[in-house]
Parts: sequence; C-alpha cells; structure tokens
Amino acid sequence: MAEEKATGVDLTSFYGVKAGMTRVFDENGNHVPVTVIKLIPNVVSQVKTAAKDGYNAYQIAYQQKREKLINNPKQGHLKKAGVKAFFNRFAEIKTSDINEENLGKEISLGEFAANSYADVTGVTKGKGFQGVMKKFSFAGGPATHGSHFHRGPGSIGNRATPGRVFKGKKMPGHLGDKTQTVQNIKIQEVNLDKGYMLLKGSVPGAKNSFVKISKAVKK
Repeated sequence: MAEEKATGVDLTSFYGVKAGMTRVFDENGNHVPVTVIKLIPNVVSQVKTAAKDGYNAYQIAYQQKREKLINNPKQGHLKKAGVKAFFNRFAEIKTSDINEENLGKEISLGEFAANSYADVTGVTKGKGFQGVMKKFSFAGGPATHGSHFHRGPGSIGNRATPGRVFKGKKMPGHLGDKTQTVQNIKIQEVNLDKGYMLLKGSVPGAKNSFVKISKAVKK
C-alpha cells in the first residue's frame, strides 16, 4: 500500500483486519495500550453515480483470496473493473466527489496520519444467550435461605393495567454480535512499509475480524 499512496484514491474510510492488542511507549515513556490493525488492499471495484444509480459512491473490494475460492459472479465483477486480484468482500463508501477513472485503483491512506483521530466500526464478540445479570448487570436476588429468586429478572408485569409487558423491557436474550462504532480513536502510528496501524485503546471485534476505519466526524 506504500506504493499506492501517491497514485491511489484518497477516501474517508477503508477496511482492515484487527490483528490483536499490544502496548507501546510514547516519546515521554508513557505506556500506551494499542490495537494493531493489519493493512490490507482496498480496491475500487465499482463507481456509482447519481445519474445511473441515484447516488455517488465507490464500491470497495477487500479480503483477498485464492482464485478457486471466489465464485464466478464475483470474478466477473472484478474482471469488469480491471482488478486482477481476487476479492471476496464488497462495501460502499459514499462520497460527493467521484471520478470514474479511479475504477480499479487501490485506496491510499493519505487521510490517516499519526496523531489524527478515527471512528472504528466492527462487529462485537458474540456472547450467546445470557441472563439479565450478565447482560444488564442486574444485582440478582438472595442465593440461600430457601430463596427462589437467585439470578432471575424479577417481576416484569404491571397488574391488570396495562396487563402486558412493556416493549423494550430488559430481559434475557442474545448478547453481543452486533455492529458497533467507537468514535474519536487516536491513531498512534501508521507504518505502510510493514503494513500495520496502531490505534490507541480497544476497538470492537474479535481477533482477525474486519473493521471499518473512517475519519472522525466529531474532530
């Protein structure tokens, strides 16, 4: 991606892989926990225009795989865009400034420099079906002396009126595995030669999951 910095397409978002967490020390010797983002190729696979599609956007292809692991429709789509590599995932990034000459070009990281800020979107770790104590930090009831309360949610009703459970009541259920965005994450370091980016603190997602990194909208 270092070679594409000069000739690539500057966009406000790109996709990377969450490689894990570690720590670094800044120039003052302070300990800084960081998330390591593996930089992967992001290629423009389609240019959408207001005249043809009703809005302006770039379609981005990422997650490179072997040829036999990509189905024929995706291979045909990439071939039409002039992309020689084989990608499995696609996403759209809306932008007001588009140029059809950017079709097939790789995204550069010119918009993402050290000490700037980004918004990171990922899918949180799935925790399965959980009770209210784990899901919402309920206190629970007595554990002994014949109590039948224990880890239950307690009363959820409201007598005969209204005679139903209100929508949105905190109940046991599926926890995690949802799209979440964390705003204003500081970019600690960008190393294009070795292909990684360091983000201060933690970001949503499991190890080796894909994350979307965008320019911070509130900075």
